[in-house]
Amino acid sequence: MKRNYIKLIAVVCLSATLFAFSINSKKIVDPDKDKLLLELLMFVIKKGHYSPIAVDDNFSKGVYKEYIEALDPSKRFFLQSDINEFSKYEFELDDQLTTKDLTFFNLTYDRLMLRTEEKNKMVKEILSTPFDYKIEENFNVDYEKAPYAKNNTELKDKWRKQIKLSTLSSLTEKQKLEEDKKNKNPAYVVKSEAVLEKETRETSMKSLYESFGAMNELKREDWFTLYINSIMVQFDPHTSYFAPDEKEKFDVSISGKFEGIGAQLQKKNDYIEVLELISGGPAWRGKQLEKGDLIIKVAQSNGAPVDIVGMRLADVIKKIKGPKGSEVRLTVKKTDGTIQIIPIIRDIVEIEETYVKSSVVEKNGLKYGVIYLPKFYIDFENKDGKGRDAAKDMAQEVDRLKKADVKGIVLDIRDDGGGSLEAVINIAGLFIEEGPIVQVRSAVKKEILYDTDKKIEWDGPLVIMVNEFSASASEILAAAMQDYKRGIIVGSKQTYGKGTVQRVIDLNQYIKNSAYGDFGALKTTIQKFYRINGGSTQLEGVSSDVVMPDRYAYLKMGERDQVHALAWDKIDPALYTVWNNTSKFDQAIIKSKKRIENNVQFKLIEENAKWMDSRSAENNYSLNLDKFKSEQNQIEEASKKFKPIVDYKNNLKFTSLPYELEGISKDPILKEKRERWHESLSKDIYVEEALNVLDDLQLKSIVKTNIPIDKKGKLVKS
Repeated sequence: MKRNYIKLIAVVCLSATLFAFSINSKKIVDPDKDKLLLELLMFVIKKGHYSPIAVDDNFSKGVYKEYIEALDPSKRFFLQSDINEFSKYEFELDDQLTTKDLTFFNLTYDRLMLRTEEKNKMVKEILSTPFDYKIEENFNVDYEKAPYAKNNTELKDKWRKQIKLSTLSSLTEKQKLEEDKKNKNPAYVVKSEAVLEKETRETSMKSLYESFGAMNELKREDWFTLYINSIMVQFDPHTSYFAPDEKEKFDVSISGKFEGIGAQLQKKNDYIEVLELISGGPAWRGKQLEKGDLIIKVAQSNGAPVDIVGMRLADVIKKIKGPKGSEVRLTVKKTDGTIQIIPIIRDIVEIEETYVKSSVVEKNGLKYGVIYLPKFYIDFENKDGKGRDAAKDMAQEVDRLKKADVKGIVLDIRDDGGGSLEAVINIAGLFIEEGPIVQVRSAVKKEILYDTDKKIEWDGPLVIMVNEFSASASEILAAAMQDYKRGIIVGSKQTYGKGTVQRVIDLNQYIKNSAYGDFGALKTTIQKFYRINGGSTQLEGVSSDVVMPDRYAYLKMGERDQVHALAWDKIDPALYTVWNNTSKFDQAIIKSKKRIENNVQFKLIEENAKWMDSRSAENNYSLNLDKFKSEQNQIEEASKKFKPIVDYKNNLKFTSLPYELEGISKDPILKEKRERWHESLSKDIYVEEALNVLDDLQLKSIVKTNIPIDKKGKLVKS
């Protein structure tokens, strides 16, 4: 494994300054943890952020807007009088931060709790009587442009219309189902509109009960975290505060593992239901806990069982999770109504969906490999090298594909939001001989991170698939392969455009002997990264060599659409050597573009993207049953044209490698997951075109030409 790259050096000046803060922290006498947390966060971010901004009235205005919108995005809780009262603080939040004044937060929190309780009662009143779907009225769902209600009467009417729209949609669906049943069985007695209308209100009441229940489960500290992050996001979209529980979730997401029983849980009324067992986990191995079981009590080893009915899901999870080797005893109600006590020994649970997986497909008599990388994961805590690592796993999958005699590899990093910088450098090194992978610049210095291992794991044809949600580390990999001309990038017009590096700072290390408990962590932007050609991926992302029409191409979802995103810039290029795989490279791109241009399916996808963009501007809905049905029928009729997009099949057969087939034979959950993945690949026109490109890259003999480039990006004459 290639680990001889130049590692990122810790921000020494930041650590030294923060150490000074930890020494002086004993002088803080304010007993309020929230105030201490705010002070610590602002201190750390000002010293550690790549480009801290001024905390002034403009900053205050941004915090105010972000926070109020986050509290009540649909404007269904606060009245205009509330907003008038809150607005007095619009330009004072910067001063309140300086003085650690929580007046604004306390005011908005208390008011939200009051309004939530009022709306809970209001909803019950609204749903207690049938809706009249014959009257002429409309509801506009463009909440951003909608005004706040002037009084409770106006607000109640807004809630009524919102709920009516929801039940109206449900009613039309139920009526269609009734018609289908009647068509299949003429003897079937269709339910009346009155009966169906009542059912929709009951369903809506249940749904809203769960929504209000979820809000009620949130503690004051959860809302305070929301306030803090309205402050943090002013610096850039990727700077955020992690409360203790969120920090743990972040660690799990980046490592793909945790210690527990290996069960996904969900709240079902007052009960906790087992949603899914994680393949290979302790609960799955024990074969006693099953999907659909309701957990009613939790006990630690031989300790007394604790009744968890009505408890917050987050609190239940805390009781069930625990260190490897410890025992938890769950009292569950089975689907047949019986009560059973299930002991489970906790262990390390690996979330299989986090990790690299590969498949083999045959096309035109040649075998190709498809590797899917959902995240650039790494286990930072495992120092002995035995933890899961995307680069090690990727090298292993490439080796397995080579043994399967594949003639090309498609690396799919669509929807891959990034992860470890170390992992991406090592993965890039699998496909080149040696050289720079990415340039990184902090506020004070610039570094070039290299792959120095001359071994190449794969020197054959390579295609990398991206989309708008390929971000950060994904963009580093795609950019490096594009600059080296090592692989062809296919997919959306451009990737997400996140060209920044974040560091997670444990705040507890700077507060000595604190009686307040865990302070959580701050994820803050400390560097920007640049391509080896000198350009930044910030905002612009990586442009595909072959652009494929995308249904979501016109929706605003990238970094460039974020309010506080850092700017694009460029630096000098690094010295690197282009991998030139003869003229086949450019020819393959030209052929692919022509295929896409003439492909009926791709033309339909492009048309669908434009149609979806036009539909997104339609926000006004009739609440009259007949008119609503007519409008929905028109939309449904128009959408039928795009049904072939969903029904498309590429007629390619994808199979697992031998080692995985062996595991699948013993694991029905893994078998089902792989079957679903292979089925999705067989319906994926983008994968099909990526394989076409691999076909175009096939050579009788592969020739490599190294073309040296100087720091100005010009060819070096020999």
